[in-house]
Amino acid sequence: MASYQERMAKYREIIAGKADLVFVPIGTDLDYLTGLHRDIPNYGRNLHPGMWLEGAWLSPDHDPILTLPRMTVEFGSACGIEGHDVRVLGDWDDPVDMVRGILKELGIKDDATIATSDDAEAESLMELQKLVPGARFVSATDMLRKLRVIKDADEIEKMRQAGAMTEAAFAEVVKNLKIGMTELDVSSEVDYQLKKQGSLGPSFTTSLYNTGPNHPILFGRKLQSWPRVLTAPVSVLFDFGAIHDGMCYDFGRTVSFGAPNAEQIKVHKLIMESQHAGIAALKAGATTCEAVDKVARDVIADAGYGDRFRHRLGHAIGWDVHEPPFLTAGDETPVEEGMIFTIEPSIFQEGNFSARVEDCIVARPGGGEALTSGWQDLTVVE
Repeated sequence: MASYQERMAKYREIIAGKADLVFVPIGTDLDYLTGLHRDIPNYGRNLHPGMWLEGAWLSPDHDPILTLPRMTVEFGSACGIEGHDVRVLGDWDDPVDMVRGILKELGIKDDATIATSDDAEAESLMELQKLVPGARFVSATDMLRKLRVIKDADEIEKMRQAGAMTEAAFAEVVKNLKIGMTELDVSSEVDYQLKKQGSLGPSFTTSLYNTGPNHPILFGRKLQSWPRVLTAPVSVLFDFGAIHDGMCYDFGRTVSFGAPNAEQIKVHKLIMESQHAGIAALKAGATTCEAVDKVARDVIADAGYGDRFRHRLGHAIGWDVHEPPFLTAGDETPVEEGMIFTIEPSIFQEGNFSARVEDCIVARPGGGEALTSGWQDLTVVE
């Protein structure tokens, strides 16, 4: 199990010779390196004075310096700042002066190579470019990826606990499902139950994909789909996940509102068989991402539903919901032990019944280890 200090030390070894300065804003990379958890984001930006410098500054031979606006320190997450050199920017302080002083302290020259996280704000880069006019910018996230992609035992246990919270939330949701609820009723219940189980909130926007003879697919049109009343017969497809100690879960199941007909039973059986095949194929040291995708996809294609499995089989997951590599054609990344992937086959049918399943799976030499495995049968609400 790697401590945050050990992760930071390894990362500083990686950046040696590749970057003179690294700026890691509050976000996934900083969470991974320090335990400074990010918060649930707002739809609109909620700016604090000097927010562009919010994050950590480090070099191969210097411990990180955390620069945080006063409002972030007082109202944001306090986790992760203990034991670090923290510089607080007052509301009336000049952020340029603070960063200029740090650059001098770290010995950064005008032709420095500066690495920033992929999710850094453009404002941060523009301010840095003014301060270091000859700088060359590279990705700090790419250099960190080799550490993040393989999860250690502690990270896997955190994901297992996130999965337990997610399944517990789903169990409570199922108890409250009734024909005649709206899609908004169901998705709101999911978000409530996630928080009740101890999650900060959903790890991504909770989604329902509902189809049937009277329920056309409305991907991405929530204001249209939320008021829809779920009247039998309809397939209700869940996609959501909990957050635990900085890590993200992703989970999916299918519920039939009304007694399922033969088609609903068939497509659900197919996606479960596809997922089982994909999990078995996730053999660390013996396969590639695209090969795992093909094994699972062939189950659905051979049954004549290949064109209705519209997306990749899955994605790596952990500190972000979607991380590389991906279980998809063209991704030849070797599967290594400790990688965690979603395996999420689906069959989407316009004007007919659909099905999906999703669990987070750890790659092991003998095949995947599922971190959630309940609710294998088609759940029916009547």
